[in-house]
Amino acid sequence: MSLSIICVKQILIMFILVALGFLCGKINLIDKETNSKLSGFVLEVVNPVLIFMSYQQSFNNELLIGLGMSLVLGFISYGVMIFLLKFLYRKNKTNEGIVEQFAAIYSNCAFMGIPLINGLFGEEGVFFLTGYVTVFNIMVWTHGVVFFGGKEAQTSVKKVLTSPAIIATFLGLIAFLTGFRLPELVSSAASYVSGMNTPLAMICAGVTISGTVIGTHLKNIGVYRATFLRLILCPVLFWLMFRWFDFIPDTVFMVVLVAAGCPAAATGTMFALRYKKCPEISAVVFAVTTLLSAITLPLMVMLGGV
Repeated sequence: MSLSIICVKQILIMFILVALGFLCGKINLIDKETNSKLSGFVLEVVNPVLIFMSYQQSFNNELLIGLGMSLVLGFISYGVMIFLLKFLYRKNKTNEGIVEQFAAIYSNCAFMGIPLINGLFGEEGVFFLTGYVTVFNIMVWTHGVVFFGGKEAQTSVKKVLTSPAIIATFLGLIAFLTGFRLPELVSSAASYVSGMNTPLAMICAGVTISGTVIGTHLKNIGVYRATFLRLILCPVLFWLMFRWFDFIPDTVFMVVLVAAGCPAAATGTMFALRYKKCPEISAVVFAVTTLLSAITLPLMVMLGGV
């Protein structure tokens, strides 16, 4: 079965879960406060456990090299997008412009990327994805915070290094390099926790979409501009830059391509709320890119195979 078909099936499964979350939000079974706590649980507990468990495999040099390549590709792709969008938006210094640029640069590579990559490539794929997610966490809490909040919005190295995803990556890497394995009982329990990632992440996304008044903002051209930049330009640009390098392992290339093609990061909406910069637009971009990614992601997977 081709990767594009697997991707379509995986996305359809995820959208069934999103629909369940949407329904739960509409009937108020899960309200905004509960959804916020569930999202925090996914990001701070379930996601890190899944990341750590992806490192619970036998050490070999190919995996380590692949992880390093994922880190390098992540930094290069983020740097190129930041530079390109700074040029494209040089005359647009509005709050909407800031929201659009953030959405175009930062994808939902952890929240949506991990379950999708897990379905496509298994634990090895998640292992490689952690490199890209590590770059995301570093960039979003440095460039992202200053970009949204201005120079007065200072971030600290401590905040970056103590995020659960970074800690899980660090501990997982140590376990991978030293050959440490969790006891079978603990490993089984951790596997159950990591298995909650996909359903909980997608249900939370559905609840978020249910509370977004999409219709009133669908006439805003900026929503479609940000959607094009996030779902089409970013992954296609990555493909054009790196497809021709034979030394990049196919799995690493595909993992980073899918991560680069994921919808807008939910972090953008949180930052927009925090810094009072068009949170409604940010939420709509998140919703629209999440919905349309069901079409664009399988196309990007097909492109990756060319």
